[in-house]
Amino acid sequence: MRAILVDDERANLEVLQVLLEKYCPEIKIVATASQVAEGVELLKLHRPELLFLDIQMGEYSGFDLLSRLNDKTFEVIFVTAYDQYGIQAVKFAALDYLLKPVNPDELIDAVTKAKERIKHKLQNEQLNFLLQQIKKPDASVQKIALPQHNEIRYVMINEILRCEADNTYTSFFLTSGDKILTSKPLKEYSDLLKPQGFLRTHQSHLINPSFVKSWLKEDGGVLLMKNGDKVPVSKANREQVKAVLGK
Repeated sequence: MRAILVDDERANLEVLQVLLEKYCPEIKIVATASQVAEGVELLKLHRPELLFLDIQMGEYSGFDLLSRLNDKTFEVIFVTAYDQYGIQAVKFAALDYLLKPVNPDELIDAVTKAKERIKHKLQNEQLNFLLQQIKKPDASVQKIALPQHNEIRYVMINEILRCEADNTYTSFFLTSGDKILTSKPLKEYSDLLKPQGFLRTHQSHLINPSFVKSWLKEDGGVLLMKNGDKVPVSKANREQVKAVLGK
């Protein structure tokens, strides 16, 4: 699988090259770039399957690079020094990112997932979704990408009734009656959706307060959702839930 690496610091490029050669020998690095304009030209020239892309590069960003390309048939793994601007949008688009210094196990995992995704599509719709989201402040995000085994579902956030942990997976329950099972843990979605007003009621449950019908005084506290679902409220979260719901 052919890859291009783009980072404005040469030392970072060299470290990533060494890690890929050691832990992901199936990756063939066809070019590296330290500037956005150079990266754009190399992507057009080599048309790789995979791009490792730094988010912040001087006055420009990795998103600027992606915006300059019409065809985005490659997979992207973002590489960033810290949980900075843009990472929230990357998470909402269900794209992979690595924090520097890059952990070899996380690198192997990201490459493995990228190879699987490459088998199933030509145009990378997740990148188009990301670029739409990055133009908006976090509070105005309206959709979230939910990865499933053979597709990505794009769901309006105001259509999510609740989320429930299913071991290391998460089930989404929608106003349409649909249930979507994703391969990511509830904590990740809790961190993403709390700024959108979602409320953690229990270790295994996250709700959209807009769809709470009533508080049932059973088992210490249970929320009845407008679709008839019952959601437990843990003792640790009880006061916070009452405060949000005005109980």
